[in-house]
Order: sequence, then C-alpha cells, then structure tokens
Amino acid sequence: MNQWVAVSKDDHAQWYYWPRDKYHFAQAQQVVPVLLAELGKLLPHFALGFIKEKGVYTPVALLSLDGKTNHYLHPEGKWLGTYVPAALRGYPFRLAEQQGESQQLVLCVDQTVLTEEPSAKPLFDEDGQLAKGVAKTLDFLTQCEKNRQVTAACAQKLADAGVIEAWPLEIGRGEGNEPLKVNGLYRINEKALNGLGAEALHALRGGPLSLAYAQMFSTHQLHELTKRIEYLAQAGAAQGVPENIDSLFDSGEDDDLTFDFDS
Repeated sequence: MNQWVAVSKDDHAQWYYWPRDKYHFAQAQQVVPVLLAELGKLLPHFALGFIKEKGVYTPVALLSLDGKTNHYLHPEGKWLGTYVPAALRGYPFRLAEQQGESQQLVLCVDQTVLTEEPSAKPLFDEDGQLAKGVAKTLDFLTQCEKNRQVTAACAQKLADAGVIEAWPLEIGRGEGNEPLKVNGLYRINEKALNGLGAEALHALRGGPLSLAYAQMFSTHQLHELTKRIEYLAQAGAAQGVPENIDSLFDSGEDDDLTFDFDS
C-alpha cells in the first residue's frame, strides 16, 4: 500500500528513491481519474464514466470490470496499451494537500520507494534543490493539477445541468453465465442532454460538452475491456500470460512526463 510523505529538504536531503518500475502499483486499480486535456488520447482505448464522492463527480477511465484486477496490466507490471493515463505517470510522486489550514498542495513521494542507497535516484542535488528528474515530475504534476481543476469545473457544470445519471452497467459473459454487474458508476443521460434549452446548452459549450460527448462515445470501448478479460483468462488458464501479449493490444507504453497531449 502506498505511504505518501511530503518531500522535504530538511528530512530528505540525503535520501534517494527508486523510480517507477513499470505499473505494479496500479495492479488492483479499478478506475483512474482523467483530464479534459487527454480525452483525445483516451477515447481510442478506454471506456469513460464518472464516480461520485461527497456529491462531487469525477470523470474516470475504467480499468477493471471484475473489481479485482487492472486489465490494462501484464501480470509483470507492463502497461498493455498505447496510452497511459496521466494520473498514473507521476508515480512515485503526487501532489497532495498539506495538513493544516492552508490546504496548500505539496509534492509527496511514496515512502516505500525511499532508500539511502546511492545507486538510486537522488531527491535533491548538491545545491539543495530538487534533482532534475524530480523537478520535471513536479512540473508535470503541476500542469496536471491545473487541468484537473478545469476538468472538475466542467463535470460540475454537467451535474448542475442535471445530465449525469447512475449507470447500471451489465456486461454479458456468454451463454450460461450471469452478466457481470458494475456498481458505483455514472454516465451522461443523452436524452436529458439533448433536451436542454438553448441557454442551458450554451452554458455547456467548450469543455463540459467535450467531456459529455467523450463519455458517451467512449462506451463503444467496453469491448476493449471484455476482450482483455477473455484473453487474459484464457491465456492464464492455458499456460500463463505470454510475454508478447502487449502486441495484441498495440502496446507502446506512452508514459513520458509530458503534458503535450496533442502530439
């Protein structure tokens, strides 16, 4: 389990960290938050939906249907797909609220990757500044956070317009098997969206409508998940998942720390 701790020059000047080793940390992750800026990259590969926590809707990409395993991962941690959602690429770092009244976001690191072994990557350079790799990750996370706020505002506008509804998702599992039911997801109510008046629809122009249509169009990618489930189950039962399974899903592991989602 991840153990996040704020990166501090006072506490970590002489510490090192082991960089991300593939995506083992996301093995049991069922959904991942997504950004408005990456919708174009997500649509060819992921089914999108919303989750609701404390009355707030967050757009997410579905990674699992069985609630147990991330079906975009090889058992050895390699990402099976051409695009890795931005929310996963900053690991082992993240931005989190600092305890206290300010609620300021600070750079945190997963404590489980910290080490005093000099062969690992340094957190700070000889001048006491963030090491180059850490600074680059911080810049990436900062840009993601800015877009996360934009994304959250768009989702809120959709919720205020009354076009988000519960998604009673059921996935067929073949003759003789009960359908798989996925709970806790929300989607765009297309009928409600189309029924909005001109003024209400105009208020959703831009990001909110882009997010709404992306979610609706992405449901065609549910077959991507079911295909993965079937193949991984069959391959695993037969002889173990082969090393080249990624080729079946066009793996390119686009996991650079870049915010240029248009490239």
